[in-house]
Amino acid sequence: MSFLRFIVVVFFLVSIFGASNAQLSATFYASTCPNVTEIVRGVMQQTQSTDVRAGAKIIRLHFHDCFVNGCDGSILLDNATGIISEKGAPPNVGAGGFDIVDQIKTALENVCPGVVSCADILALASEIGVVLAGGPSWQVPLGRRDSLTANNSGTTDIPSPFESLAVMIPQFTRKGMDLTDLVALSGAHTFGRARCSTFEQRLFNFSGSGSPDSTLNSTTLLPTLQGLCPQGGSNSGSTFTNLDLSTPDNFDNNYFTNLQNHEGLLQTDQELFSTSGSNTIAIVNSYASSQTQFFTDFASSMIKLGNIGVLTGTNGEIRTDCKRVN
Repeated sequence: MSFLRFIVVVFFLVSIFGASNAQLSATFYASTCPNVTEIVRGVMQQTQSTDVRAGAKIIRLHFHDCFVNGCDGSILLDNATGIISEKGAPPNVGAGGFDIVDQIKTALENVCPGVVSCADILALASEIGVVLAGGPSWQVPLGRRDSLTANNSGTTDIPSPFESLAVMIPQFTRKGMDLTDLVALSGAHTFGRARCSTFEQRLFNFSGSGSPDSTLNSTTLLPTLQGLCPQGGSNSGSTFTNLDLSTPDNFDNNYFTNLQNHEGLLQTDQELFSTSGSNTIAIVNSYASSQTQFFTDFASSMIKLGNIGVLTGTNGEIRTDCKRVN
């Protein structure tokens, strides 16, 4: 093959496949749906005015979505022919925020039909929810497309509330995330709520010891949680408590001072500070002393999270209803 013909072939292949390898861009919808951010913000503001957990619900959906086949909106799909929904998998049982996504999608379809993906809605609404709660802002890269299927079995990649740090680190590493990302993204637990079922194993018989988790503050937190979630109680899946005791609805760095005081609610939270010799301890201390540093790293890690396994170009589709494929 001549050099000239080789160049022509390469150019042709790039023109065919270049779109599917396109990079995300904060200005992706500048011409096709220029008001996308304002529309999403309007719905989030209205929702958060009546549900303080709205931002926490959305960011959880985004995180759980990205850890299964990448940020492709697969978590939003209902059961259908050939699709076993991720919603019924253990990490997602009881997850909220699906109705908020549907409201945002409806608002966007009324203005920009068939343009904005459900995966991008999760990414953009996560940033807006954090900002509305007093947290940092960042330029959200956009241009994701939606998956054509779900991966129920793949939800085992999502860290559970009961993991040790030794388990969580490789879970993040496999997604291209490092220790800073692990600690920074865990800081999203500075707002929102958690069910008794996500932490009650720490309260009475931790790891079969017959005693509570020794890393749980026995003076300030343990008695409160034991009263809220009594041993053998029937309210395990229906009773909620604040992830952050001090400022439960604000996005701030108090989550990290809580860890220093052994007041992390979930095992996965407290592990970041109480695992002897772990490099995560220094990161926790850094964020506890500098909210600015936490905000900077959190924004960076959210962008990194949102880039995992994205579909672009001609891959996937733009769903008109986030619950089902077109």
